[in-house]
Amino acid sequence: MKKFKYLITSDEGLHARPAAEFCKTANKFESSVTIIKDGDEYEGKSILMVMSMGAVKGDLLEIIVNGIDENEASDELIKTLNME
Repeated sequence: MKKFKYLITSDEGLHARPAAEFCKTANKFESSVTIIKDGDEYEGKSILMVMSMGAVKGDLLEIIVNGIDENEASDELIKTLNME
C-alpha cells in the first residue's frame, strides 16, 4: 500500500478537467485508488465520486493506492495531479 498527500493549489480546485485526468490515470492500473478528504473516503477511479468531493484550493487530500502495480500507479497519479 502506498499513501501520499496532495494539497490542492489551483484556484479552481479539482474541477472537471483535472478530475477526469486523475480518474483516467487511475483506471489504467489494477490497484485500487482511494481518496480521503475531511475524513470521508472516495473511489478514485470514479469521476462522479471525485467530483462529489468538492475539493477546493487549500484542501489536503490523502491518496491511498493498493495493489500489484501501486508503485507505478502512485507515480503516475502524482504526475497527473501536478499538471493541474
